Amino acid sequence: MLQEVLSANQTYVKNFGDKSNLPLPPGRRFAILTCMDARLDPAKYAGLSEGDAHVIRNAGGRASDDAIRSLVISYKLLGTKEWFVIHHTNCGMEFFTDQVIRKLLSNSLTTAVLDENGFRDVGQRPGSTEGEFINWLTINDQVTSVAIDVRRIRFHPLVPRDIPIYGYLYDVKTGELIEIPEATEIGRAA
Repeated sequence: MLQEVLSANQTYVKNFGDKSNLPLPPGRRFAILTCMDARLDPAKYAGLSEGDAHVIRNAGGRASDDAIRSLVISYKLLGTKEWFVIHHTNCGMEFFTDQVIRKLLSNSLTTAVLDENGFRDVGQRPGSTEGEFINWLTINDQVTSVAIDVRRIRFHPLVPRDIPIYGYLYDVKTGELIEIPEATEIGRAA
């Protein structure tokens, strides 16, 4: 895989053109918080080009402390004016709970297997109990999780009330962005 990535990078470098002239602040002045799922391409589903927007990705597209940190920097230092929280259907974060991942990690650090009975550990000890100290931000219901994350961002003490925060769900079967009205209402600018 390393050689494939490096080869692709060399092709990219040859066609880099005037991208070195892109300004540091995002040109379209918005940020997206979304999932790291490889099926999501924010540049395509949001019509982005390089330099247009900040895209913050993590497991589930959740409003973790680090994601909020990135959004605050995006606004305070780089001038974004609107934020989108975009979760998606068929997210892996729906397939386990905090308790499941904690147990798997305590058994071993080897990649688990997912079968009809859920995740199963196939590794050998030792594992680690460090997972006990992490809120894994798993998801029970996508619509609710979008609203929870928009609320967490909206009422964070470092987030100004005049930034609109929109809540959406990306459908992995159609590519459509579906608004979560409750989330967008919570995120309405004051």
